[in-house]
Amino acid sequence: MQLMEAESVAQLPRGAQWQYEPKWDGFRCLLIRERSRVSMQSKSGRDLVRYFPEIAAAAAALSPKTLTLDGELIIELDEGYSFDALLQRIHPAASRVKHLAKETPATFMVFDLLRSGARDLSGLPLMKRRAALETLAGKAFQASGLFRLTPASRNYADAEAWLNSVNEDHDGVVAKRLDLPYRGGTRDGMQKIKLLRSADCVVGGFRYAEKKQGNRKVVGSLLLGLYDKGGLLHHVGFTSGIRSSDRLALTDRLEKIVRLQSFTGNSPGGPSRWSTKRSAEWKAVRPTFVVEVSYDQVTGDRFRHGTKVIRWRPDKRPSQCRMGQLRQRVVTKTLRAAT
Repeated sequence: MQLMEAESVAQLPRGAQWQYEPKWDGFRCLLIRERSRVSMQSKSGRDLVRYFPEIAAAAAALSPKTLTLDGELIIELDEGYSFDALLQRIHPAASRVKHLAKETPATFMVFDLLRSGARDLSGLPLMKRRAALETLAGKAFQASGLFRLTPASRNYADAEAWLNSVNEDHDGVVAKRLDLPYRGGTRDGMQKIKLLRSADCVVGGFRYAEKKQGNRKVVGSLLLGLYDKGGLLHHVGFTSGIRSSDRLALTDRLEKIVRLQSFTGNSPGGPSRWSTKRSAEWKAVRPTFVVEVSYDQVTGDRFRHGTKVIRWRPDKRPSQCRMGQLRQRVVTKTLRAAT
């Protein structure tokens, strides 16, 4: 079975046909239990059982013995939910995974029930699936300790409150049509809304695009940096949202200020399980230009995803671009999961 996905939209939909939920910041997972066998399918189709053995073990103890649950894998630390802790699980050593599963156990945040015992619920409208899920959660989730029922509401004001309290725990709101069946592999009837933040960053380097423009190599992405309190420039992410019409002129400007080093703190292309040959192929430039970018989430003082260029900031000095921007919050309220 394929996971149902969400369409990104700019505004919350409104109407009696919508159910709203917090958008949890973790690994999406379709958990299937068939008697003694448990599988945990990621969005890419990868089986996650090896990386989250504590969830698989807890699933094997649930009743009924046949279940299909759609949800999100999250890890809660003292300071909140940590995406970085999730990334640590994708590790080749089984001993390391076993240690982390005990030290920082994951939680499976459940938001849909597709099969329960002999009943296939996927063809039912969400309204009925949610009612069945709430009944199951009341009977089985509390005893497991690792399964939780996500909050849900049909109240637009609740959705607005969740959206305006975006923080490290959740990164937006998901809206789902109450009257539709589960549509795996499609984006029909499910929307996600995220609040984007912005930061003024120093351009500390660039990578060339894989394709040339005419016979000329042109900039494909910019490497972004921010200064810490000690004055070190740290690499915090990248942006590739550069208009084709701007690439030649931007390449000329950046090639004139190429130097041997720009980042004096954390640099791009450092060793990690995600490194590729291409990730090490970049040009450092003198920290001269400042660009304002929009972003959604931060992990370990870095933008989790690619950012989008909002505007260039010739009015701002590079030294004014500080790491503190990454710790901005909409509000300080923290949303905790329902049990």
